[in-house]
Amino acid sequence: MGKKQRAPQNRTMTLSNLEQRMYKKRLLRLNKPTPVHSLENKTINQNIHEAIPFLPSSFVDLLFIDPPYNLTKSFNSNYFKEMAPQEYGLWFEPWFERILPALKTTASVYVCSDWRSSGILQQVLQKFLTVRNRITWERDKGRGARSNWKNNTEDLWFCTVSDDYTFNIDAVKIRKKVIAPYTDDDGEPKDWQKTGSGNFRLTHPSNIWTDLTIPFWSMPENTDHPAQKPEKLLAKIILASSNSGDFVLDPFAGSGTTSVVAKKLGRRYLGIELDEFYACLAEKRLARAEADKSIQGYAEDVFWERNSLHEQKSISASGKLSKNGKASGGQNLRRAK
Repeated sequence: MGKKQRAPQNRTMTLSNLEQRMYKKRLLRLNKPTPVHSLENKTINQNIHEAIPFLPSSFVDLLFIDPPYNLTKSFNSNYFKEMAPQEYGLWFEPWFERILPALKTTASVYVCSDWRSSGILQQVLQKFLTVRNRITWERDKGRGARSNWKNNTEDLWFCTVSDDYTFNIDAVKIRKKVIAPYTDDDGEPKDWQKTGSGNFRLTHPSNIWTDLTIPFWSMPENTDHPAQKPEKLLAKIILASSNSGDFVLDPFAGSGTTSVVAKKLGRRYLGIELDEFYACLAEKRLARAEADKSIQGYAEDVFWERNSLHEQKSISASGKLSKNGKASGGQNLRRAK
């Protein structure tokens, strides 16, 4: 990638030619059936069509898919061209069906989409899985439009292989400021907590997420990947739909956000990424995660509203995350319906 001129305070992670040569040695390419232990905590630098046939069966607890949206866009050395809507569904379905044998019967699947293709992907997903919800999350960035509404949301389809799946509700509650602090007859807080820095309530998360910040130049998690997802978004998904030690797979790993968050939260992971530069960048981020377990917006075992007083606290600062990555206030539940 070409060098960019950056402001002195820019914290975007970069990758030098020397670093790329060093991290390239860590990347895998599959040419035969490969056991789980050889894939654990690795990055595969390969086309998914080539890699999928060599993946083991029934080893994935959580599958996160962030495919190229149906937009004309460059991804460093690769280029995706917009298709007709139905054509996009026909592109998605064959490789998606081929990756399903890698899932455990208790696995959950999350698939990212923009509004244009969301309905098309739903039609594909419900052929093979139980579609349980559509999460819509607010991007705090987005281009304005003169003759249309500004587009600043994306969708996440939440699916499961069966009715037996993990969902840890206590691990993904949101800490919100209390505007109207009601008390009981004794003057004690009613469903909220009084702290030295304000009054807060733990609330159940909905399928509308408005507390996320898209990575930008002053955030250490930021990279030059054009479609990077926030670590906080992945933290919500991983904490809700997996347990400590579970296996998380991302077949469009990009700059490695899914793998990085899985590592920070004590899960095993595998990322598949076609572009060598991004795959090496993922490995650099994973190396940094050895020392820095922080996730912006997640502290004291709960998610904080964006721009709230404690937004900048981190897991490492709170000291309340156990060594195996389980949120101390959460419950590991296998929920059957």
